Amino acid sequence: MTRILLALLSLTVWLLSPATAAEKPNIIFILADDQGFGDVTALNPEGKIPTPNIDRIAHEGMIFTDGHTSSAVCTPTRYSVLTGRYHWRTRLQKGVLGGYSPPLITPDRLTVAGLLKENGYYTACVGKWHLGFDWQLKGGGIANDEGDFSGGFKDGWNVDYTAPIKNGPVDVGFDTFFGISASLDMPPYVYIQDRIATEEATVEKAFHRPGPAGESFEAVDVLPKITEKTVSIIDERAAASKEGDPFFIYFPLNAPHTPIVPTDEWKGKSGINIYADFTMQVDWTVGQVLEALDRNGIADNTLIFFTTDNGCSPQAKFDELQAAGHEPSYIYRGHKADIYEGGHRVPFVARWPGKVKAGSKTDQLVGQIDLLATAAEIVGAKVPEDMGEDSVSFLPILLGKDEAPIRNSIISQSINGSFAIRDGDWKLCVCPGSGGWSDPRPGRSDMTGLPPVQLYDLSKNPEETNNLAEGHPDRVTKMKAQLQELIDRGRSTPGPILENDVPIQMVKEIPKPKAKK
Repeated sequence: MTRILLALLSLTVWLLSPATAAEKPNIIFILADDQGFGDVTALNPEGKIPTPNIDRIAHEGMIFTDGHTSSAVCTPTRYSVLTGRYHWRTRLQKGVLGGYSPPLITPDRLTVAGLLKENGYYTACVGKWHLGFDWQLKGGGIANDEGDFSGGFKDGWNVDYTAPIKNGPVDVGFDTFFGISASLDMPPYVYIQDRIATEEATVEKAFHRPGPAGESFEAVDVLPKITEKTVSIIDERAAASKEGDPFFIYFPLNAPHTPIVPTDEWKGKSGINIYADFTMQVDWTVGQVLEALDRNGIADNTLIFFTTDNGCSPQAKFDELQAAGHEPSYIYRGHKADIYEGGHRVPFVARWPGKVKAGSKTDQLVGQIDLLATAAEIVGAKVPEDMGEDSVSFLPILLGKDEAPIRNSIISQSINGSFAIRDGDWKLCVCPGSGGWSDPRPGRSDMTGLPPVQLYDLSKNPEETNNLAEGHPDRVTKMKAQLQELIDRGRSTPGPILENDVPIQMVKEIPKPKAKK
């Protein structure tokens, strides 16, 4: 027993002591946009969209079968990934930001990038930010389209695209940023390098929503450009990495989100539809990153993740995919925007040669929100007790040293702000219907007579078809109380009680169906 205790103590000291430069791995976090659990063949044996490069990460590393986003849509997920804090503790209680929205991450908020930068990392963000900027207006002041992105920001033409953008990625821990402001169907349609747009928005273009755009900007070029940029950063940093200066690249893709625009090289490749073609191009992007690591001889000292920000969007045309025998949500109910598993249980794979056992798989419950605590444990850093308040390190899982669940619960949210909470294999949805875009759909479906909550035993019914709430009232009461407590404490990890940024309503009002014209 003494020997075991000493071994455990030694491991703890190693994990928590400051890592030397040579021990710190490079970390790359690839976040695809609107790609479902079933859209990776390593996770879906019946999948019809080839993903050999994502599969390579899975086969040479670890598959997380129960990995989750904090939300079924993109902005909230991104906030949680970078801060280790649930997005619903902020002003964002439903939906997403727009291209001209003010920043969601405050300057005093610790991010994964900030933590790693403090510990000797070069930090880069390449791709779709979608967490807000302070765009300066020509006549003075700051743009603010909070909640109005769907109709287009009326002052988009009044933005000074030559002025420095404030409170973006380079102000919250990143050394450099190259990418776009928000989703590729939200203006402005310009590239941003650090704090400056690379060209002025002088023409109007529409990749769904019309708005200001750079004359040379084309949606089809975005994925190739951000791929090229990420590869160039890997090439540039490889020499420094070999000398012991590690890097962190947060690589949030614009794809396969709408507009679904594969390049000519990829059009028709899948033989299914254009979404499947674009998903294959996403896999190509992953392959370019892997190739760059191999070419520079740094793959063995790089921890790489591939995951997605939420489930597949119905704009992928599920009927066409299913006609080909492909299920983008695999066995799970729902899709993007939904409280059901298809909305927030996502592909989540990791590779770290020599540390993560090749071909390994875990059914531990984890969240992307756990990246901050995991990165901190890897480098031996301490997260301040008022930061990363919902993040739990899954490093023991990666190292194959987990002997108990790292977390028994996790909270998910749909696009309309409806909550769900896990308690082991049990899942409670604090709403009737999907809370999103599938039926029963809030504001469209008649939910009269539906139970106000849904309780599922995912170990027996991962498809979420058998609502057990009526037969287990005590469990429903217990899990609602647990959710309320985690909301009220301002954190879900041990530590002092903290304040949420705004009051939070656990049970959301369900809109009535709109009258048919």
